[in-house]
Amino acid sequence: MAELQPVALTVNGDERSLVVDTRTSLLDLLREHLGLTGSKKGCDHGQCGACTVLLDGRRANACLVHAVAAAGSDVVTVEGLAHPLQDAFVERDAFQCGYCTPGQLCSALGLLEEAERAGEHVDAAYVRERMSGNICRCGAYPNIVAAIEDVA
Repeated sequence: MAELQPVALTVNGDERSLVVDTRTSLLDLLREHLGLTGSKKGCDHGQCGACTVLLDGRRANACLVHAVAAAGSDVVTVEGLAHPLQDAFVERDAFQCGYCTPGQLCSALGLLEEAERAGEHVDAAYVRERMSGNICRCGAYPNIVAAIEDVA
């Protein structure tokens, strides 16, 4: 029998309150309950990065986070981004099919913010290492790295 629980969180700057099954992932809450379909369900095991969002300012695989565990949190999805990274991805042609792009963008923004907090220099090696959890089946990696370096 499903157990329901209220969840209140901020998504892309908007306060949201819902009642969800306690087994609901943050990804399913975003996609199925809030209609925010930018974050993609790739592997549903946290291995591809297609569902990456920013959870309280840190990168998170939304498929691995229970919605009830995100209660009280601030969630940013690709729909909530307004960042030069988006223009850089377009300018560098850092996508082909676009399926992974929302997760790549959220992860890249998280990477840049993490580097700034830590005072770390962002170069191609840094980007490749820290974006390794985001898979692009089309192979746009060189352009993704270049776009992130442009913004860094």
